[in-house]
Amino acid sequence: MTVKPAQVMVVTPHPDDAEFGAAGTVACLVKDDKDVVYVICTNGNKGTSDRQTKPEDLARTRQQEQRAAAETLGVKEVIFLGYPDQELEYTPELRKQLVRLIRTYRPETVITVDPYTRYFWWHHDHRVCGQAVMDAIFPYARDHLAYPDLLEEGLGPHKVNEILLFNTEEPDYRVNITDTFDTKLAALRCHRSQTGAFGQELEKRMRQWAQENAREEEYELAEAFHRIDMWW
Repeated sequence: MTVKPAQVMVVTPHPDDAEFGAAGTVACLVKDDKDVVYVICTNGNKGTSDRQTKPEDLARTRQQEQRAAAETLGVKEVIFLGYPDQELEYTPELRKQLVRLIRTYRPETVITVDPYTRYFWWHHDHRVCGQAVMDAIFPYARDHLAYPDLLEEGLGPHKVNEILLFNTEEPDYRVNITDTFDTKLAALRCHRSQTGAFGQELEKRMRQWAQENAREEEYELAEAFHRIDMWW
């Protein structure tokens, strides 16, 4: 197994989640010469109100849209795990997939959804994705005895330095995206199957959200996260 280092890994439940929650930050990281890799857990094959769209066609469309958005941001690589939308389950297999990827790419920072958010973001796939990522990071990716077979493949333990959780109710870390907001918007517009109906409202809503995130800061626009320092 070849180790392919990337400083940042973004793990999301669906295509477009990264763009809504963290694309401005991703663009900042890329500008700082950080290699970023995306991991998308589901294929998004149910995210439509169009009754004429077939799930398999939608999945192909959303994969294309996600690749285009990643290219817009300068993301190094996009990995699709391919689970059906709304059917992501916390299984040992999912957790091991994530551990394998963490040990392969060896990121310093992992960005994912907050699994503990209630109400509006209380989506089944979000909860499962966030919890599986958290567990994969600690203790499974860190401990050499967790998966001896991965050691035999050349994938040794890896300790992630920090986790950034978006869609969080407890933000304590903000990133200035004033200079990368337009790039975030361009990436979001790549997801035409999801954002096309918003029209000009998309920019208005995203700008209002970013302004709200930055309301106590000296800059205009921000993305907000709950940050976990993995010091142990």
